[in-house]
Amino acid sequence: MITVNVELGERAYPIHIGPDLIGRTDLFAPHIAGSTVTIVTNTTVDPLYGDALRHALAPLGKQVSTVVLPDGEAHKNWETLNLIFDALLNARADRKTTLIALGGGVIGDMTGFAAACYMRGVPFIQVPTTLLSQVDSSVGGKTGINHPLGKNMIGAFYQPQAVIADISALRTLPARELAAGVAEVIKTGAIADAGFFDWIETSIDALNRCEPQALAEAVKRSCGIKASVVAADEREGGLRAILNFGHTFGHAIEAGLGYGEWLHGEAVGCGMVMAADLSVRLGHLDDVARRRLVDLIVAANLPVRGPALGDSRYIELMKVDKKAEAGAIKFILLKRFGDTLITEAPDDAVRATLAATAAPI
Repeated sequence: MITVNVELGERAYPIHIGPDLIGRTDLFAPHIAGSTVTIVTNTTVDPLYGDALRHALAPLGKQVSTVVLPDGEAHKNWETLNLIFDALLNARADRKTTLIALGGGVIGDMTGFAAACYMRGVPFIQVPTTLLSQVDSSVGGKTGINHPLGKNMIGAFYQPQAVIADISALRTLPARELAAGVAEVIKTGAIADAGFFDWIETSIDALNRCEPQALAEAVKRSCGIKASVVAADEREGGLRAILNFGHTFGHAIEAGLGYGEWLHGEAVGCGMVMAADLSVRLGHLDDVARRRLVDLIVAANLPVRGPALGDSRYIELMKVDKKAEAGAIKFILLKRFGDTLITEAPDDAVRATLAATAAPI
């Protein structure tokens, strides 16, 4: 097992990474102070790992209940969030109740948001079961739900007590979900560590084959980078925004198609292609680097051409973005691998990028 620490003073917490961690009572015990625990999971994950987690919690002598939500991004909304609150209120959960998010990014985001809101804050633990949630969404305290007009526009910064990333859980991932997680690994290397990007290029086949050693390395290095960024800028006042490379275009794809049509990582992969194209058009990135990025995204079995939404619709959706200021879209662009900038872009350049990288209507 490897442990990466997120250094946030009183809110610091460990990220434990390794095989067969869901069943380890010792990893949960230090982070559960109260007498009650509520596991939040979904209809796909609970049959796979719910019993293992409940078995791990049994020796602690806690009262454990489980909330099983419908699976998928389409359910990341107020209605589903209220199912968590309904369960907590019906069980008369108190301020020492610990929530445990067992699942992918949707479960982690909603459980964290519920924990931030219930009685104005109760503790929670992240147990991410997808590659995307292990390398990205479970770390850093971003929680929330989607709105029909914008992704993750309603939420809170709220840090977990711990993240327990069980690499063994990745064995049950469908190929499409695995690829979606690899997209966030690629993003992390592209924005923050050229050496890590090189490693991903040489290791992409091993990642696609779900080889445990390669996956553990990818999770460790991705979490290490994200932990350092979050420690420097917890609430995205500046530096942390670089973690959204590919997300401005990607969130527009998700909202424009309807949440769940494309997986988040698929939209981010395509969004990175779009952002790299815009980076070249504005003179920040050379075309050789752009081609390397596109080739790696193709090798990861991710889409590189956006859906046919129309450039005006893309721009309209990108203006509903947390980074937008006074209606101006802020793009995360590349100068070279490991070096980014945050900038606005001329409308004609954005439209040219969309013409080159998205299907025509």
